[in-house]
Amino acid sequence: MYKHILIPTDGSEVAEKAVTAGMDFAREAGARVTLFTAVPEYQPPGEAELMKRQVVSIADHARDCEEMASRILSSATRQALAARLEFDTDYAQSDQPWQAIIDAAQRHGCDAIFMASHGRKGLAAVLHGSQTREVLTHSALPILVYR
Repeated sequence: MYKHILIPTDGSEVAEKAVTAGMDFAREAGARVTLFTAVPEYQPPGEAELMKRQVVSIADHARDCEEMASRILSSATRQALAARLEFDTDYAQSDQPWQAIIDAAQRHGCDAIFMASHGRKGLAAVLHGSQTREVLTHSALPILVYR
């Protein structure tokens, strides 16, 4: 079966349910887990920010991203510790979370990805996109989708 499962989360309620289910699945499979999240990339300041002197440095953005990732992954980390799973955590700055998820799975040598689907349809799917659909479309790994 699977030996190393990537479980991405954005911290949403739907994703947190998938984290719990993914950990249950990993425990039953005897697999280790990598908990992952993607945070926004640095955006150079525009004219308005420059005029208002509201410029965020790259270093400040990196620190903010690390704190954001830590907050997002904290619940999953507590669950993994309580479940006595072998796990690690990781995050990446990316404006394309689906690509960051695939890259993280490859970087960590995962053999499966267990993730949530928000189940958006119609206009909501067009406006918000579907990270799960993109992972399903572009990844060569097995994807287990929790809904």
